[in-house]
Amino acid sequence: MSLKIPEDLREKMKKLKDQVEWSKEIREYIKKRIREIESEKKLDEVHEILKKTSSSPLGTGSRIVREERDNN
Repeated sequence: MSLKIPEDLREKMKKLKDQVEWSKEIREYIKKRIREIESEKKLDEVHEILKKTSSSPLGTGSRIVREERDNN
C-alpha cells in the first residue's frame, strides 16, 4: 500500500522519525478504525433486531424480579 502525503507533512514526519515509527502508527490507526466500523455495524444490527421485537410494558422487569423474590 502506498500513500500520497503532502510535501510539508512529509517534511514534518521526517523531522520526527527518531521519535515516531510512522508505519506502526498507521497500522495501529487502521486496525483501530476497522474495529470502530465493525462495532458500529454490529450495534446497527442489534438496533434493527430490537426494532423488530415487541417491547414489554414499563415496569415489567421490576415486577418479574419482585415476583421471583417473593416466591422464594
